Amino acid sequence: MTTAAIDGVQFTPGELDRDATFYVAGHRGLVGSAIVRRLQAAGFTNIVGKTSAELDLKNRDAVFDYLGEIKPKYLVLAAAKVGGILANSTYPVDFLSDNLRIQSNVLDAAVANDVERVAFLGSSCIYPKFAEQPIREDSLLTGHLEPTNDAYAIAKIAGILNVQAVRRQYGLPWISAMPTNLYGPNDNFSPKGSHVLPALIRRYDEAAKSGVASVTNWGTGTPRREFLHSDDMADAVLHLLEHYDGPDQVNVGTGSDVTIREIAETIAGVVGYQGETEWDTTKPDGTPQKLLDVSKLADAGWTAKISLAEGLDRTVAWYRDHVDTIRE
Repeated sequence: MTTAAIDGVQFTPGELDRDATFYVAGHRGLVGSAIVRRLQAAGFTNIVGKTSAELDLKNRDAVFDYLGEIKPKYLVLAAAKVGGILANSTYPVDFLSDNLRIQSNVLDAAVANDVERVAFLGSSCIYPKFAEQPIREDSLLTGHLEPTNDAYAIAKIAGILNVQAVRRQYGLPWISAMPTNLYGPNDNFSPKGSHVLPALIRRYDEAAKSGVASVTNWGTGTPRREFLHSDDMADAVLHLLEHYDGPDQVNVGTGSDVTIREIAETIAGVVGYQGETEWDTTKPDGTPQKLLDVSKLADAGWTAKISLAEGLDRTVAWYRDHVDTIRE
């Protein structure tokens, strides 16, 4: 296990100080809210965060002022502009520019304020479209990206390099974690901005309520995807902060995948939809398969705990409880 030095003092991963200030950037989102729940359960007493209305992370001066005020010892960067295949392919400038600004502002401010431990969270879309499966961490930058989300992927790759550069230049023991497709409470279920799983939950639930004869999904249904519940992701992030220190990003996933057609059928069953499913093959499929090699994560002592069946039941229940207040 590698170690880094802070002011000449060697750092070794271990239990974090439960009373230290812990800033979760993006604390209201899918991943950030799960991380807050996990930290609270672990006994952290000073978890801080700001909504996007309270603090625009694209505003560099505001970010520096805020971190200078709170002086966090730990930080998880879970804030990002995210979306599904439609949003990514329609607004590539926004996904590139917004995420680069968020990342550089938060990470530069963290350096300026000597934040001891930072976990930068990215996405499995950083890897080449036709990477060997399952995708190892060393597949990064070995091939062409999926064109429908290349702008977002480039921004996240830049974040990984930012963390590596900080480690080289300042000796701070920061890390990066790259999750597979995430889902759970506080996800984005909007028709235009959501990822595939929450989009399918909303589509099939509305179809079940309205009694329509058929539901149409994009593509062929053959691409394979891996899904990880956000509570598992949060548990993995805390585990990595306490047990891992290295420059390479760490894949976070379950190690197994299903086809889009299979997940659609499963969701239809969970919500009770009895109609037909059709596939619009004129629409793009995206990457054929994105299954992460999670052996590095397993070597660090962590494996996923929430099954897809359990996770879907919990997520559908949450969606139905919050359908009137979820973000559009």
